[in-house]
Amino acid sequence: MHRRHAVVAGAGIGGLTAALALHRRGWRVTVCERAPEPPTTGAGIGLAPNALRALDTIGVDAARAAGSAVPATMGVRRSDGRWLTRAETSYMAARYGTPPIAVPRPAFTAALAAALPPDALRYGTTVTGVDDATGRPTVRTAEGPDLPADLVVAADGIHSPLRRTHFPDHPGLHYIGETAWRTLVDAPDLRIPSMSETWGRGERFGVTPLADGRYYLYATAVVPAGTRSADPRAELSRRFGSWHDPIPALLDRVGRFDPADVLQNDLYDLAAPLPRLHHGRIAWLGDAAHAMAPNLGQGGCQAIEDAVILAHLLPAGDTGDSTASRDSTASGDAVPAALAAYTAARRDRTDAVRLRARRVGRLGALRNPLAATARDLAVRATPTRLALRGMDDLFNGFRLPGPMRVTPR
Repeated sequence: MHRRHAVVAGAGIGGLTAALALHRRGWRVTVCERAPEPPTTGAGIGLAPNALRALDTIGVDAARAAGSAVPATMGVRRSDGRWLTRAETSYMAARYGTPPIAVPRPAFTAALAAALPPDALRYGTTVTGVDDATGRPTVRTAEGPDLPADLVVAADGIHSPLRRTHFPDHPGLHYIGETAWRTLVDAPDLRIPSMSETWGRGERFGVTPLADGRYYLYATAVVPAGTRSADPRAELSRRFGSWHDPIPALLDRVGRFDPADVLQNDLYDLAAPLPRLHHGRIAWLGDAAHAMAPNLGQGGCQAIEDAVILAHLLPAGDTGDSTASRDSTASGDAVPAALAAYTAARRDRTDAVRLRARRVGRLGALRNPLAATARDLAVRATPTRLALRGMDDLFNGFRLPGPMRVTPR
């Protein structure tokens, strides 16, 4: 009996979700991850209702798998603590069927990895290229051996080498003008009930409670690309230490950890959409396909949607033919046709989210005092129900597509 084989480049959230979804469709999967071992430190991730709905279709209960926190409220504040907008998560649960949840990213990726066969994951394995000249891809790795595949999933991140190789004329990444710091702090005694983002002038600070008593913190500032400080905690305290409670208390906890636990990354998105999300038997997903600013909290969520829809559109892994050397259907080659359908299903939605995230980021990063004041007044004047209605297309936007008639390219 022949089983189709998928090689996934990258063991982030998108890559692991794709591997698990394909595994449950009967595919044999191999995940190549250049990091030598799974991450044990890092940040948190918010899973919006659309991502939770997508995970549910492949039998993943993120809250049970990784532990989660459901804050009482979510909203945006000013640096003096005044709320600009705030919504009860119970209202969001009623509107969308489930509230957003927050999980520690290392725990979530560990749970996805644990659901795969033990031999599926290959850490310390760097994908260097894909040879698809014959129509049957062979994945090259720095460590060897080569891996023949029926499908390659390029989940190799925002700087995707596979994207650069196969779309050489694409303009690549666009610096959005901000750097970001992220960390987890242990502060169960603070008992912060809200998930919030605070806007200043060219600076933002986010607080997300996690189920284990820790908090996921992130901060952004408008600075030239490459700006770094030798002491991340001192830099964060200088910028945000005078902001409203509980930000100063949380920053005090940052100093109890190794400074290396504070991650700093300049923020980029894709300068333009890819012409398509596939090439032959290679499919791109997540940041490799449509890198977006984190302003809507949808980067990981859209990667999860990508992975689930990709697996849904592909044929089952078991061909039922022990001598099969190629996919065949009445209408032609099954995998390339499915990847064309994947592009049709995902390209417009993900690009719309990418552009929307960029626009929201520009609002949050305003530095001009008059412009920032006008922004704050406009946000305060918008009724909460109307603001949430504007999120319907995001949070209710996940749907498994039906059969599509798409000509392979």
